[in-house]
Amino acid sequence: MAVYTQVSAEDMAAFLTRYNVGELRSFKGIAEGVENSNYLVETETGRYILTLYEKRVDPVDLPFFITLLDHLADKGMPVPRAIADNEGRQLQELAGKPACLIEFLQGVSVAQPSGAQAMAAGASLAELHMAAADFKARRPNSMSLASWHEMASQCGDSLAHIHGELPDIVHSELAYLDENWPADLQHSIIHADLFPDNVLMLDNQVTGLIDFYFSCTDIRAYDLAVTHAAWCFSPDGQEFDNALSNALLNGYRKHVDQDDTEIYAMHVLARGAALRFTLSRAYDWINTPADALVIRKNPMDFVRRLQFYRDPKNAVIFA
Repeated sequence: MAVYTQVSAEDMAAFLTRYNVGELRSFKGIAEGVENSNYLVETETGRYILTLYEKRVDPVDLPFFITLLDHLADKGMPVPRAIADNEGRQLQELAGKPACLIEFLQGVSVAQPSGAQAMAAGASLAELHMAAADFKARRPNSMSLASWHEMASQCGDSLAHIHGELPDIVHSELAYLDENWPADLQHSIIHADLFPDNVLMLDNQVTGLIDFYFSCTDIRAYDLAVTHAAWCFSPDGQEFDNALSNALLNGYRKHVDQDDTEIYAMHVLARGAALRFTLSRAYDWINTPADALVIRKNPMDFVRRLQFYRDPKNAVIFA
């Protein structure tokens, strides 16, 4: 979450008259995240999240995301629905941007997850995959291997301004993944961004899975690889936590069987996950407007994860 588009109190109050949520009491921008503009809104009836869609979110994809969340919520998953207005519309426009008023879920995202919390996150990811198995709509992954090449090209010489070795690391890894990316693994609907800040928890219970704006149809095990890279290292990527890794993988595998082919491919998928976030963070580092209410994230944090996954002796962690 972040704030790129400023909304006045007058415009916010007028926007809320479309809904049966009572009058505006307060609202504030949320600085975490990098993709969309988000506000925490409080009205006479409760709390809500207002999201204005920016940057990488194609408005054409919004019905997919909204329908997917409705489907998962109907299956009992703890996900936030987009609220319909007085005329039954879930998708709106505010400040010239597509917008949704979204349910507020209780819980907090954990900065330093415990083993029990990592296991719960792994189990929730598996439950998401199972709940989405009969979801009919499909969406290609807009952040696939092909897009990593595009981001690397767009970053160009500026990669070296972040770190002198970064261009060589990126280009050598792209060449490796072009040669080794698996093509025959099971596909499903995936979240593709299940970082700890996209999982809400109370104690060791998952109370919310949020920010589905990269969700798509892609390799199921890649989703686990993304989640592994997000949960099992210190924030700067310097330290790998084997206990968190085991907990996350065990939580997932209690619900979804991974066959030998998937397990063998996990180290390649994890390298791809680490490169994907290296590149998206590098692109945002270079291109984030100076006046945006957003916390930029260091791409080198994921370069360190990439270096860990590249070491052949570390492939055993997925066995």
